[in-house]
Amino acid sequence: MFYIKQSYLFILFLFVSFSALAGEKIKGRVVDSDNQPIIGANVYWEKSRKGTTSDIDGYFELEKVGSENTLVTSYIGYTPVVTTLDVANKELLIRLKGVIELQEVVVSERKAGTISSRTSVLQTQKITYDELCRAACCNLAESFETNPSVDVSYSDATTGARQIKLLGLSGTYVQMLTENYPNFRGAASLYGLDYVPGTWMESIQVSKGTSSVKNGYEALAGQINVEFKKPPTADIFSINLFASDAERYEANTDASWHINENLSTGLLVHYSKDNNEHDRNGDGFLDMPLKEQVNLMNRWNHKVGNYVSQYGVRYLNEDRTGGQVVHVSHGEISDPYQIKLKTNRVELFTKQAYILNPEKVESVALILSGSYHEQLSDYDRTPYNVYQKNLYASLMYEKEFSEMHSLSTGLSLNHDGFDENITLAGKRTLYNREETVPGAYAQYTWTLNDKFIVLAGIRGDYSTLYDFFVTPRMHIKYNPFDWFHVRASAGKGYRTANVLTENNFLLASTRKLQIEENMDQEEAWNTGLNLSFYIPLFGKELTLNGEWYYTDFIKQVVVDVDSDPHAVRFYNLDGRSYSNSYQIEATYPFFRGFTLTAAYRYTDAKTDYQNVDGQIYRMKKPLMSDYKGLLTASYQTPLKKWQFDVTSQFNGSGRMPLSDSENPLWEKEFKSFTIVNAQITKYFRTWSVYLGAENIFDFEQKNPIIDAENPRGENFDGTMVWGPVHGRKIYAGLRFNISRD
Repeated sequence: MFYIKQSYLFILFLFVSFSALAGEKIKGRVVDSDNQPIIGANVYWEKSRKGTTSDIDGYFELEKVGSENTLVTSYIGYTPVVTTLDVANKELLIRLKGVIELQEVVVSERKAGTISSRTSVLQTQKITYDELCRAACCNLAESFETNPSVDVSYSDATTGARQIKLLGLSGTYVQMLTENYPNFRGAASLYGLDYVPGTWMESIQVSKGTSSVKNGYEALAGQINVEFKKPPTADIFSINLFASDAERYEANTDASWHINENLSTGLLVHYSKDNNEHDRNGDGFLDMPLKEQVNLMNRWNHKVGNYVSQYGVRYLNEDRTGGQVVHVSHGEISDPYQIKLKTNRVELFTKQAYILNPEKVESVALILSGSYHEQLSDYDRTPYNVYQKNLYASLMYEKEFSEMHSLSTGLSLNHDGFDENITLAGKRTLYNREETVPGAYAQYTWTLNDKFIVLAGIRGDYSTLYDFFVTPRMHIKYNPFDWFHVRASAGKGYRTANVLTENNFLLASTRKLQIEENMDQEEAWNTGLNLSFYIPLFGKELTLNGEWYYTDFIKQVVVDVDSDPHAVRFYNLDGRSYSNSYQIEATYPFFRGFTLTAAYRYTDAKTDYQNVDGQIYRMKKPLMSDYKGLLTASYQTPLKKWQFDVTSQFNGSGRMPLSDSENPLWEKEFKSFTIVNAQITKYFRTWSVYLGAENIFDFEQKNPIIDAENPRGENFDGTMVWGPVHGRKIYAGLRFNISRD
């Protein structure tokens, strides 16, 4: 009851504090000739020059100025459009056409790489393709180097598995979506970040805190959605070649064909290989696993009148090998400690949508997806295999009754089937299970003069493992002024913990596994507050964001590496587990082509652990920095001939898991450290080359593998990782594209 009362009081406070109504506003959307949104278009009144810019979806809203009725819309490379308003104008659709011939190009403003939506009720950041090109960005795991909100770290020092951390919580509490349907769950969650090539992505949307009930009940800490390149708008052909001094080689290519005006298709191909053994610290173990990956996707788009459909198929094959270096200077190890993982994954998806009434924004849509994931693993002498089948379906109906009222409702079904087995000390144990979850939701949006928006949603789901449960969520957005926006959110989230599937990297040690029976379904409340300021300063705009998010678990499966330094214990939470995350961020374009972003985040995440005697003790979560600072700068010369990018990450100290008191093999805490990355890009008409360095100052965690000399001894542990497990990397690449424009 405390959590519900806390949320109600918070929402009541906002209602009482912000009750002023706004003046009349004009709203609309800016698109190009293919009806794709134009981000950052300038929309202003002709006489007063007072204006705004379009958001990540092309939408804008602008307050009326006196009797002015002429709007000007402009964007670099497009012909400006002048629109005269009349009393019939409720919502504008402004279509810009590209300039056919440019005798001389003068770039006056540079498009932002990371865009925070001003109109969305949810606090959402869109990472565009331009932002992804600021770093090597070989895959999704490397796409957040310039983002202050999302951390990506190695889970261990042998397998190369990486996990997201958001709001002080691990990536299992972040709902991963691809084009707005759940993906990379269960067996794919541990290595899924490596399954999305960077060049395939059109954009990434990051939402913090509780999200919309449309996509399910699983977002406890936030949501990350990946949008792939789409055949109607993708380049005719593009290629990206990459190589690093660590002998990682990568080739990416994609092409799209417009078969006719209604049908188009696209093919995306990825191949990468790490084939050289590196052991810089001389501990006898590979710094990074050897890896080879083939990734293919084919997708189709079809449109006839108000009916739109998409179809896609994807296949992935990956082999990775970590562990001891086989070939050493004095010979070859006869029986090396090695970790081998072989993965095959197939995905199918389709989206069907029909617009019932374009004027009332009324539509119905169906999403279907299915996947089969196979991971065959050998953690030295411990075989571990998992086979997962997933089926997801979502039927949605949306209608805008008026400018003030809109409704979204629908039905969903998710089915997971796991065949999982592990062999320990010659004994084979099965963890086979199935879970089917049908559900229904309704989400209502109330908009008052575009100043005050309330989005309230509720969904009910039935799990064949955990029975019926209800997920309420609410979001509020209030704009007392054009330069000041307030967002608040409160809601619940649930999650089924797949203990061994999501944590099998812990097998990269000789710790014993102790898994309690009858695990609870994880359940948590998330409350958040965001304040955004858009301050005119010296003819430009300073953007400030301050936020607080609080996640409080009612039920949780605790992963305990503290109570026994020679075991990993999984058990149901007895007590409290919570995370407080505070962040402030500032962005300012100091001069033409140059943008600087600075951010600072502090995290207070604690859990009640239970020792072997049943005593409860509360501690900070291990292997997590207390704070993170980020400073990232980007400069693009006029005419976009050169681009220079530098990012510094300042990572605070943190707690290590408790070590053996009689034989402590690691320190109680790890110290703060700084990582600096940089890249230079040279642009030509249809191609570009880039040269960069990761971890310029060559910082590396010393001895990330405990007792590496005795990999089968009782103290061996490759999971005590808190920092980079590799040193400086130099890389270079080439991008070439034939634009559809």
